[in-house]
Amino acid sequence: MRFHKRLLRAEPSFRLLAKLWRISWLYVLLVCALAGVGYVTLYSAAGGMPYPFATPQAIRFAIGLVMMITVAMLPPRILVMAAGPLYALSIVLLLAVLHMGHVGKGAERWLIIGGMQIQPSEFAKIALVLALSAWFSRISYARMGNPLWLIPPAAMVLLPVALVLKEPNLGTSVIIGGIGASLFFAAGMRLWLIVLMLLPVPTLVNFAYSHLHDYQRARIDTFLHPENDPLGAGYNIIQSKIALGSGGMWGQGYLHGSQGQLNFLPEKQTDFIFTMIAEEWGFAGAATVIGLLLLVILGGMVMAIRCRNRFGRLLALGISMNFFFYCLVNLSMVMGAIPVGGVPLPLISYGGSAMLTVMLGFGLLLSTWVHRNSHYGENLSRDDQETA
Repeated sequence: MRFHKRLLRAEPSFRLLAKLWRISWLYVLLVCALAGVGYVTLYSAAGGMPYPFATPQAIRFAIGLVMMITVAMLPPRILVMAAGPLYALSIVLLLAVLHMGHVGKGAERWLIIGGMQIQPSEFAKIALVLALSAWFSRISYARMGNPLWLIPPAAMVLLPVALVLKEPNLGTSVIIGGIGASLFFAAGMRLWLIVLMLLPVPTLVNFAYSHLHDYQRARIDTFLHPENDPLGAGYNIIQSKIALGSGGMWGQGYLHGSQGQLNFLPEKQTDFIFTMIAEEWGFAGAATVIGLLLLVILGGMVMAIRCRNRFGRLLALGISMNFFFYCLVNLSMVMGAIPVGGVPLPLISYGGSAMLTVMLGFGLLLSTWVHRNSHYGENLSRDDQETA
C-alpha cells in the first residue's frame, strides 16, 4: 500500500502505471469472455463464416476495449465536469434522430455520421447515468425528502424517455426509465414519494397503450396470443420458443442448430441470438452464459459498494443497472415472458452502437473502482487528492 502511494505521488507515467495496476483485470476478463461467446455465436449465425458478423464485431470489441481502459483512467472530477455536456449532447442527438434519422424496420433510431450508423438512444443511457450521478452526489440525504429537489432529475429522465418513445423505441425507453428509477431509489428517495409517483402508473400505462403505433400494439397482442398468427406477427416468438426447447440439456451441437442454420430463426444475429446459444449448446450452455452475465452484474454491484464517494457509488450502480435491464429485457423477450421489444443482448448480439456504449459504460465502472478510495466532493486529504 505504501509503495502504491509513492507511485501515485511520483511522475505522471508512474501514476498511470499505478492506476493500470488498480484496474480489476478479473472483471475485464469476464467482459472478454462474454465477447468471446458473442464471436463464436455470430460465427455460427453466418453459417460457419467470420463474415459478415463475427469479424466486424471482434474489431468493434477491440476498439471498445481500448476505449474502456482509457476511460477507466479518468478521475471523478473529469467525469463530473463532463456529465452535463454529454447529457446535453445526447438530447441534441435524440432530437436530430426525429428530424433526420435513418428509418429501419418502421422506426427512426439511427443517424448516419461520417458514413457510420449510430443509435443515439444507446449513448443517451450512459449520459443519463452520468448526469444523475453528478446531480445526486451534490444533494444531501435531507434534501432528498424535498420534492422540489427531485424535479430537475425527474425532468432529466422523462425528456430522453419521451424522445426515445417518439422514435419509436419502447424497449429502450423502458430501460431508460428503469435506470432513472434505480438511481432515485439508491440516492435516498423517500418511500412515500415513491408510492406517490406509482399511483398514476396504471393511468399512464393505459394512456401509453392507446397512443402506441399499430406494430407495437401488435407485439403486445402477439405476446398474449402468438398462436393466432403463427406465420405473421407471432412467427418470431414461436420460432424462438421452438429453438429454445429443441436444445435440450446439451444442445444439438455447434453449427448444427436446426432453427438457426436453416434460417427459421429471425434476427438470429441480434435480438434472438440467445436462442441460438440455447439451441446449439442446450440448457447447460444457456445457463453458463446467464451465469457470466450475472457475474458481470454482481461485479459492478460490488464495485459500487466498495466505492467511498457518493458519485462513484451511484455511477457504478447506474452502469450495472443499465447492463442488468439490457439482459433482463432481452432474455425475457426471447423466452416469451414480455413482448418483443428490439433490445439486443449486450456484448453478444451483433451491433456497433450497443457494443461501444456498453464498453464505454464499463470504462466508467472501472474508473469508479480505480478511484474508489477518492473522497471526491468532500474534504480531501492530500493523499486522496493525488489519488483522484
